Amino acid sequence: MPRSRTLVRTSIVALAALLAGASAACTSDSVDAKAALEVTDVVTGWYDAGIVDGKNKLVPSISFRIKNNATEPIRGVQLNAVFRVIGDQEELGSQWVRGIDMNGLAPGASTEAFVLRSNLGYTGEQPRMQMFDHSLFKDAQVEVFAKHGSQQWVVLLKQTVQRQLLTHDKTRTS
Repeated sequence: MPRSRTLVRTSIVALAALLAGASAACTSDSVDAKAALEVTDVVTGWYDAGIVDGKNKLVPSISFRIKNNATEPIRGVQLNAVFRVIGDQEELGSQWVRGIDMNGLAPGASTEAFVLRSNLGYTGEQPRMQMFDHSLFKDAQVEVFAKHGSQQWVVLLKQTVQRQLLTHDKTRTS
């Protein structure tokens, strides 16, 4: 057989194998993120962001893990936490992270904890714990959204931020 035909056949076989592998890698794109992903180990509160312009600053914060309840690995998931004052449509702030990379999260497995915070919050001259009692302090809520591959963003969790002071975390800050 001439050498050029062998090269063409080898190239076609290699291309077919590459396409089959790419197709297999994309199978997790069919996973429904809302059904597959569970938010666990949730802690919300107001993080002590230090002193800004001579005043104490508190910002809303959430920490959580993501568990894969699907029967196959899930890859390429982005997460976004959006904070709002309850009853207000305008964002108090948000934070986006790459939640699950292309290595994927196995069925039944959970991620490490994510810690997401708003960059906006409340400032005051009073001690931090007394800020919760101030007449202008309003409660906030957080919505955690997920986007899997090319799918649309879906809400995984909507929760009120607890009136508790968070002064440090033992998990990674994303």
